[in-house]
Amino acid sequence: MGLLTGDVLVPLALALAIFLFLVDLMHRRPRWAARYPPGPMAWPGLGNVLQVDFQDIAYSFGQLRRRFGDVYSLQLAWTPAVVLNGLEAVREALVKHNEDTADRPPSPISEHLGYGPNAEGVIMARYGPAWREQRRFSLSTLRFFGLGKKSLELWVTEEAACLCAAFADQAARPFSPNALLNKAVGNVIASLTYGRRFEYDDRSFLRLMELVEKQHHQESGYLMQVVMAFPVLLRIPGLAGKVISAQKAVMALLDELVTEHRMTRDPAQPPRDLTDAFLAEVEKAKGNPNSSFNHENLRLVVAELFSAGMVTTSTTLAWALLLMILHPDVQREGRAQLPASDPLWDTCVCPGRVQQEIDEVIGKVRRPEMGDQAHMPFTTAVIHEVQRFADIVPLGLPHMTSRDIEVQGFLIPKGTTLFTNLSSVLKDEAVWEKPFRFHPEHFLDAQGRFVKPEAFMPFSAGRRTCLGEPLARMELFLFFTSLLQRFSFSVPPGHPRPSDHGVCNFLVTPSPYQLCAVPR
Repeated sequence: MGLLTGDVLVPLALALAIFLFLVDLMHRRPRWAARYPPGPMAWPGLGNVLQVDFQDIAYSFGQLRRRFGDVYSLQLAWTPAVVLNGLEAVREALVKHNEDTADRPPSPISEHLGYGPNAEGVIMARYGPAWREQRRFSLSTLRFFGLGKKSLELWVTEEAACLCAAFADQAARPFSPNALLNKAVGNVIASLTYGRRFEYDDRSFLRLMELVEKQHHQESGYLMQVVMAFPVLLRIPGLAGKVISAQKAVMALLDELVTEHRMTRDPAQPPRDLTDAFLAEVEKAKGNPNSSFNHENLRLVVAELFSAGMVTTSTTLAWALLLMILHPDVQREGRAQLPASDPLWDTCVCPGRVQQEIDEVIGKVRRPEMGDQAHMPFTTAVIHEVQRFADIVPLGLPHMTSRDIEVQGFLIPKGTTLFTNLSSVLKDEAVWEKPFRFHPEHFLDAQGRFVKPEAFMPFSAGRRTCLGEPLARMELFLFFTSLLQRFSFSVPPGHPRPSDHGVCNFLVTPSPYQLCAVPR
C-alpha cells in the first residue's frame, strides 16, 4: 500500500509543480522580449517579493534604480510591474501618455468590503465612466464650496483660530502637535462633508480620529503589503476581516453621521455641503443602474476624503513645525524682549524671516487670507520646500497601463502596474541644488521671487493628479501662517534635537517629537 501511495503521490506532486510553473510563466512579462525594461531575476511564484523591503519600499526602489536605471521591471508574485524614476520618465508616462496610464490596478480587498460594481469611490476607482463622473462631481463641489469663493476659506481660517487656541492652552509647555493637527484638518473635511465642525474633545470625533489613524497603519502595514502581493491569502477565513477591520469601522461611523445628516437635509434648499450635493445627485440618478451616484459610493467618497485628505495634510503640517524648530534661521530664532528672570526667556524667539514676512504683509491681528500668499514669496517657498523635503508619499498611488506604451525607449505592455517614484523627482540631484537638505531657496530666484520648478510634483501629475491639491494648498498656507503669526516654535529646553529622518511606510511621517509653542 505504501509503494502504491508513493507511486500516486510522486506523479501528482510533479504534475502540481509543473502546473504552478506554467501558471507562473503565464503571469510573467517576457523579459527576453525586445525593449521590455530590465530588472532583477524573479523567483518562481514569489517574483521579486523577497528583494523589496515592504517597510521602506522607496529605499528599495532607489537601490534597484542604481542597478537597472530609470525604467526597470519587477515581478511582484504574479503581478508584472514597472518602476519609473526621474522627472523625464515620470512625465513621459503620466503626462504624455496621460490617458493610457490613468487606470488603477484592481484592488484585491475591494470585494471584501461588500460593495456593488458601481461603488469604487474616486481615488482608487478604475479609469472609466464612473471615475470620470465622480471626479467631475468632486471638483465641481470643491469649487462650489470655496475654491474661488470665501466659504471654504472661511471654514479653514476659523479652524485655524481654534487650532491656535488649543496650542495656547499648552501654555508653552512641551507637547506633541500631531493629535491637534489631525483634529484641525479633520474638522475641515467635516465642514466640507457635513457642514459642521466638532469640538476637539467630542467623543464621536475622537473615535473617528482614532479609527482613521488605525486604518492608515493597517493600510501601510506589512500584512496589507503581503495580501496585496498574494491575494489568494484573503481566502483564509477571518484574514480579510483583520486586514480591513479599521476601514469597516470607519465606514460604520461615517454611516451614522450620514444618516444623521440626511434627516436634516432640505431638498428645496441649496446644498450645505458635499453630502447634500451627493444626495441630490442620488435622487437624480434613480432608475439609472449605471450611475455611480448611490449610497454605497457616498460612503466610499466621504471615507476617502477623511483617510486621504486628513492624514496627508496633517502629516505635512507636522513636518512643517518640525522643520521650523530644526531651522531657526528660517523662523529666525533669538531671544524676545523679556527680562532674563521671565520663565519663558529661554524658549522665546523673536520675529524672523517667515514671521517678519507675516508681520509685514498680514500684521499681528488680522487673520491670514489666501490673497496674502501672492505677497509672501519666502513663506510660500518654505511651504513648498516642506513638501519637497518631507516627501510624504514617495511612490504616489499605483497606476496601470490600459494599452501598450513606450517610455524612455522601453515597451510597457497593457495591464502592467506602474509605480512612479516621486521621491526620485523631488530629490533629483540634477534638478535641486541641495536635494537632501531643507533649503527654501530652491523655490526663490535671484531676486527673491517665488518660482516652482517643473520637478515639484508631490501631488503626482497627469489625469490622476490629486484632486484635493487646491484644498491642501489652502490648508497648508492658512494653518501654517496662522500658527507662525501667533507662536514661535522651539525645541523644549533639555530635550534632544529631533531627527529630520522620517518613519517610512506608505506615508513618510516625522519621527516622534515635541515642541514648545511660545505666544509672540
